[in-house]
Amino acid sequence: MIVAYIDEQKDTWGVEPICRVLTAELDVKIAPQTYYAARNRPPSARSIRDTELSKEIMRIHTHPRMRVYGIRKIHAQLVREGTTVGKGRVERLCRSLGIRGTVRGKYPRTTKPAPETGRPRDLVKREFTATAPNQLWVADITYVPTRSGWVYVAFVLDVFSRMIVGWQTSTRMYTDLALDALTMGVWNRRKASQNLNGLIHHSDSGVQYRAIRYSQALQDCDAVASVG
Repeated sequence: MIVAYIDEQKDTWGVEPICRVLTAELDVKIAPQTYYAARNRPPSARSIRDTELSKEIMRIHTHPRMRVYGIRKIHAQLVREGTTVGKGRVERLCRSLGIRGTVRGKYPRTTKPAPETGRPRDLVKREFTATAPNQLWVADITYVPTRSGWVYVAFVLDVFSRMIVGWQTSTRMYTDLALDALTMGVWNRRKASQNLNGLIHHSDSGVQYRAIRYSQALQDCDAVASVG
């Protein structure tokens, strides 16, 4: 992920300055030599095979009669076609491709809209870009299916580095789930003596992010709320 990020930004900032900022400001230790070694390393047999299998999975997934196939049926189709592959590998690749089949029943709700009174303005307008750390954070809540039920995950991401600065997980949607993730992010950055003054915090209009305690936490670190 770090190598891909440097690839995107190196023409603007240069490899060495990016590595220096990542190491000094975000505690992501990577030297220019490490980046060049990773960039020039030939792809492994595993990654080549993953690429081949991903193409086959997408071929099945985009077929008109198979668009509703989930992981189990995609794996079964590959086996029927003579491809030797484990179900776990298909599951991992499907997850990375964002593929899931039609699910019977309901998904958990992670966003309960808050009343529209006093709603903060949308300061981002889907322009998710930043030129330095702590300019724009994006917060959200998602869910992960497990054998014991749904697990909710709240996270806060720094748009500049794509780094998750704070997170929290729970098997229930308790009130402070989102606040715990924000608190971790603020604590991590303050521990590194970083200034959050003027930070834009962007989220949806869920009640978790419009709660008084959440708004107060943003005010305490001189951050500005943005709702989209």
